[in-house]
Amino acid sequence: MLTIIGCGNLNRSDDGVGVIIAQRLQQYLVAHPVPNVRVYDCGTAGMEVMFQARGTQQLIIVDASATGSEPGAIFKVPSSELEALPEPSYSLHDFRWDNALAVGRKIFQDDFPKDVIVYLIEAENLDFGLELSPIVQGSADKVFQELINSFDSKI
Repeated sequence: MLTIIGCGNLNRSDDGVGVIIAQRLQQYLVAHPVPNVRVYDCGTAGMEVMFQARGTQQLIIVDASATGSEPGAIFKVPSSELEALPEPSYSLHDFRWDNALAVGRKIFQDDFPKDVIVYLIEAENLDFGLELSPIVQGSADKVFQELINSFDSKI
C-alpha cells in the first residue's frame, strides 16, 4: 500500500501546493484507478496525517517549504531528516506533519510506515491568496508527473 498525503493551506498561495497536488492525484485516480494507492488531502491537520499513515507500507508527503532557496526548487527528502517531536502545547494546530511522523512511529510502531519520503517545493509567495505562483505551479506539475510515474510499480 502506498499512501500520498498533501499538506498545506490553500488560502496562503504557494503553501497550498501539497493540497493541490493531492487533489489532482485524487482526480487522476478516479479516471485511472491504481490498486493499493491512496491519496489524502490533510491540509494543516498533523493528527490526520498520523492516522492516515497508519497501516501503509510506503508514505509520501507533499508540502511547501520556506527555506530561502530558489522558489520552485523541489526537494525529495527522507523523513528521518525531518521528523521532530512536538513542543509542549495546548493546541492541536501546533502538531504538524513532521511531528506526526515522529509520534506515529512511537505510537503505532510496526504498523507505521518505515519507507517515508517527503517532497518539499520551495514557495515564492506565502501571502493570502488562492493561486500558486507560476514557478511553483511548474514545480507542482513536475512532482505530480513523478508521482504518476511511480504508480507503474504499483500496477
